[in-house]
Amino acid sequence: MVLPMRMFALNGTTILGRAIAEAAGMTLDAHEERDFDDGEHKARPLVSVRGEDIFVIHALNGNGDGSANDKLLKLLFFIATCRENGASFLTAVVPYLAYGRKDRQTKARDPVTTRYVAQLFEAVGTDQVMGLDVHNISAFQNAFRCRTIHLDTKRLFSEVVLQKASSGPITFFSPDSGGVKRAQLLKEAFERRSGQAAQFGFMEKRRSRGVVSGSLFAGEVKDTTVFIVDDMISTGGTMLRAAEACRQRGAAAVYAVATHGLFGKGAEAMLAHPAIDMTIVTDSVAPFRLKEDILRSSVEVVSSAPLFAKAIRRLASGGSIAELLDDEA
Repeated sequence: MVLPMRMFALNGTTILGRAIAEAAGMTLDAHEERDFDDGEHKARPLVSVRGEDIFVIHALNGNGDGSANDKLLKLLFFIATCRENGASFLTAVVPYLAYGRKDRQTKARDPVTTRYVAQLFEAVGTDQVMGLDVHNISAFQNAFRCRTIHLDTKRLFSEVVLQKASSGPITFFSPDSGGVKRAQLLKEAFERRSGQAAQFGFMEKRRSRGVVSGSLFAGEVKDTTVFIVDDMISTGGTMLRAAEACRQRGAAAVYAVATHGLFGKGAEAMLAHPAIDMTIVTDSVAPFRLKEDILRSSVEVVSSAPLFAKAIRRLASGGSIAELLDDEA
């Protein structure tokens, strides 16, 4: 069935955008982006959007195509342009949503950046925002007044765990208390998928003024295959800290599992460390910072395109996102 919609992917997210379009049985619509010598930018669709249901795909991680700030502004301007030219409904498809780290005030006069970003999307006329494993789902849903669609990777990663796990016991592990729910949900999805019971653990982590502390370790990992679950890997320090703690307690194998592989400064040391057998991420962020040999030997990239494609088609046709995500009623 041909659905009445158009799909665009802005520069920097073109590869993933094409994969999503192909998985959805579509092609990306043509658009123009132009950078001026003084740093200003313009973008416009090259097809009519009047009366159309529009999906604009753009991940907001900083890379060679621009900083997170640049990419956010380009996405907002393109959405506003489509609204200006008569689009009937606008969905921002944001595989990686920047500024999720500051969703509340933890120190005096802290910003609440997640809410400010939400206000910007609303100001340009965005009708709904689709994100993948955002940093804090409650903050994401509460910051926006327009509709939010939150996709998660629990079904996708549970399939990967089935492939990686040996016949021995499995432990799902959160590297900090803030990610406990995320790891628990993946554990439950794996148990439903496999019919196999898994163990659970987590450790304490506190960060203040750049200093990480906390020594509490909960859970039994001895002789188990451990999957450490987080939403993102930046420097890799949090993952490596948890992996070393699991190894010290007798873990048979350790896999780092994260949706967004940002892989900032210091990440290659974590990827090459013997405490971690393999790091598994999605393609929400292209691993452009990694050397090819590190990428081949230490990282497995799982495609998120089919998940996005199915979600987009369900939204366009009035289908159920909950069924897609295997959410319990």
